[in-house]
Amino acid sequence: MKTSDFDYFLPEQLIAQTPASPRDSSRLLVYDRKADKVSHKHFYDIVDYLKEGDVLVRNNTKVLPARMFAFTPNGGKVEVLLLKRFDLNEWEVLVKPGKKAKPGAKLTISSELSLEVLSTIEESGSRRVKFIYDGVFEDVISRVGEMPLPPYITEKLKDQSRYQTVYAKVDGSAAAPTAGLHFTDELIQKIKDKGVEVVDVLLHVGLGTFRPVKTDDILEHHMHSEYYEIDEGAAQKINKAKQEGRRIIAVGTTSVRTLESASDENGFVKPIKDNTEIFIYPPYKFKCVDGLITNFHLPKSTLLMLVSALCSREKMLDIYNVAVNEKYRFFSFGDACLFL
Repeated sequence: MKTSDFDYFLPEQLIAQTPASPRDSSRLLVYDRKADKVSHKHFYDIVDYLKEGDVLVRNNTKVLPARMFAFTPNGGKVEVLLLKRFDLNEWEVLVKPGKKAKPGAKLTISSELSLEVLSTIEESGSRRVKFIYDGVFEDVISRVGEMPLPPYITEKLKDQSRYQTVYAKVDGSAAAPTAGLHFTDELIQKIKDKGVEVVDVLLHVGLGTFRPVKTDDILEHHMHSEYYEIDEGAAQKINKAKQEGRRIIAVGTTSVRTLESASDENGFVKPIKDNTEIFIYPPYKFKCVDGLITNFHLPKSTLLMLVSALCSREKMLDIYNVAVNEKYRFFSFGDACLFL
């Protein structure tokens, strides 16, 4: 299967630059796979499509203000983007320009934070660095860092909290699990009042989410690794629902990757803390996930390949063409889809 098979035409003006306000006022394209039917709604209508007994699985990761600017001893400026934590002080980071961040280089970010470049990670060109600071790292970067918005968002975000879900809890992501941005506390309460069980899992989203597939053949693409967790309580609730034939509906592709990485062939998950490089594309057979809430994804991206596995590549491209014609808003701050 070719990467070009997952291309589609998207007018630039449909790339959302600002989040919907209120969050749940964004539009919702609903695709009923059994009936092969598309409906056009708003996100707050999602309550009507959820049933008592459903389990809604969401990713409670929190985005770090992962974008910083550092300076060389000669005053050269370097952009630093946190990608993945190795231990307390050591991280994988993306640096631009890379020539100013050779192994051994020491860079100053602020009076309370500096870093030393330890090595180059050959495969990606990123760096392994050691941060030097006093106190708690998360507190320090909350003062010196910025939200790492995707490159296709060019407008400045006025309210940084809009790039966090209302249920974000565990620091560690370089990007938001954007399907969750549509939920408000009030909408979540309505969903719970209907008898839907809400379960949290964790996957720290890396910037590999935005990296283009550079190979012509998708099978030659190497997926980025992301850390994920499912605790004992979450696993029990998911497995009980599977046993009883109740639906598991994932909020976002990160929840899908978490559930499918932890599932056995019967869709039962185990409590786990691990890294996943799972790559989902047609004709993948989902083991745990029965439905998905997600945004509209970039052409030729691994995320578009993942959602195409829910029906077929051809059907998904048809749905995306409908969304373009209906002028839905695309990508991180855009509208949502529900596949059931």
